[in-house]
Amino acid sequence: MGSLINKRVLLGVTGGIAAYKSADLVRRLRDAGAEVRVIMTRSATEFITPLTLQAVSGHTVYRHLLDTSAEAGMGHIELARWADAVLVAPASANFLARLAQGRADDLLSTVCLATEAPVAVAPAMNQQMWNNAATQSNLATIKKNAIRIFGPAEGSQACGEVGPGRMLEPVELVTLASELFATGEFDGLTVLVTAGPTWEAIDPVRGLTNRSSGKMGYAVAEAAAESGARVILVSGPTSLPDPERVRTLRVESAQEMYDTVHQHAAAADIFIGVAAVADYRPVRAADRKIKKTDETMALELERNPDILASVAALRPAPFTIGFAAETENIEPHARRKLENKNLDLVAANRVGADIGFAADENSLLLVEREGVTELPAQPKTKLARALIHHIAARYRAKNATKVHRLRRP
Repeated sequence: MGSLINKRVLLGVTGGIAAYKSADLVRRLRDAGAEVRVIMTRSATEFITPLTLQAVSGHTVYRHLLDTSAEAGMGHIELARWADAVLVAPASANFLARLAQGRADDLLSTVCLATEAPVAVAPAMNQQMWNNAATQSNLATIKKNAIRIFGPAEGSQACGEVGPGRMLEPVELVTLASELFATGEFDGLTVLVTAGPTWEAIDPVRGLTNRSSGKMGYAVAEAAAESGARVILVSGPTSLPDPERVRTLRVESAQEMYDTVHQHAAAADIFIGVAAVADYRPVRAADRKIKKTDETMALELERNPDILASVAALRPAPFTIGFAAETENIEPHARRKLENKNLDLVAANRVGADIGFAADENSLLLVEREGVTELPAQPKTKLARALIHHIAARYRAKNATKVHRLRRP
């Protein structure tokens, strides 16, 4: 269940006796690492109170589509953009019918229409309602619209009947929710990622570094793992915990990062250089702390090895992606980097006092020889998944071209 760490799950609760399980579901989603917000339909409040779900989620419960206070802050569009996944549990027969029809007459159905995040429903209803032809037709329509259906289970029901229609247990729903992020796009591939800053020692207590927090690189590593890859993350000094399902190797200097990357680059199918590597290092690092004496001090620097260019120069080289953090002229600088280092793709972003380093959101301009693609501002976790999806498509296209050339007579 570690794959829900840092995920934003929007839980929809509709009217039905199974709503009593929703509080436990919220707790288990949070235990698995997710941040949870809750939308309740009007009929859901007849079975469980909003206060209960507010207490277990730690957030205000959303109920009204046209609530002016909600629209001013976290309205339906904001909720739709906020979510990494939408899970409706329980999903009543009535709600499934409205979802199949594309209705948008309450907050929950509107969010399901407005979101680009994966949507899943956990049906809960009487077994005769479940088996009814109309319900089955609605389910078929929902499936065509790429909405996942979790369950239902079979067993005794509140009405005294026995059969299909019981909502899956919360622990089962948490497991299935985590699988929403497993795309399989990188199945069987090895992805090597660098992240964070480097530290170039001046003396035992001082050094040259930069403002990189490592958040984007760690998000890319996690997204690659979600996509089925075997991921190796080479990280400079950060305060971030090691990502789940990722082999994390900690280094400090650019030279250490260079050496560690080249220990694994030959086995990598894809290399993503997100780290903000220092271009220069002191020629000599003092063995002892340098004492303050003169008004000025000269520090002689020398070039660090270019990790990105050296990986792209390997034969055969992995599919190589570089990052470019720029304060101005983003596309021209990124294209120059793409061409000079013979990269497959450059992911460029603007940095400054208000954006980029240490922020939780960012945007990217993906620069390739064929053109550019813009990934708009969004949380870095979502941005990383969008980037991985783009890389997967480009990687498949490049390798399909190679196979085609090899097969030509």
